[in-house]
Amino acid sequence: MNTRYESAAAETLELAKLDDLPVGMGKTVRVRELELAVFRLADGTVRVIENRCPHKNGVLAEGLVSGSFVFCPLHDRKISLDDGMVQKPDTGCVRTFPISIRDGAVWLEWD
Repeated sequence: MNTRYESAAAETLELAKLDDLPVGMGKTVRVRELELAVFRLADGTVRVIENRCPHKNGVLAEGLVSGSFVFCPLHDRKISLDDGMVQKPDTGCVRTFPISIRDGAVWLEWD
């Protein structure tokens, strides 16, 4: 386990139940001042990124998921769900968030 998650200063917040996350689709979740996009990929992994494309603020949870990428629904920007980087020839990035899966739920690891 990553020691960062064991820190007494870290807080965890439940984002969603795994059963409520359809494979290959995004779900919008609001946490504090953030709007997040939660994705359950075909391989069973879950990724969480900020929910707005850096280009024109497209809602990424509404985008098409392919492998470990989401395509912005506005202008088809391809964004990695692993590191948040917009793929070339486009530029930009979105914030990614650390999570854990336990007790059938996705938990945001909040600092």
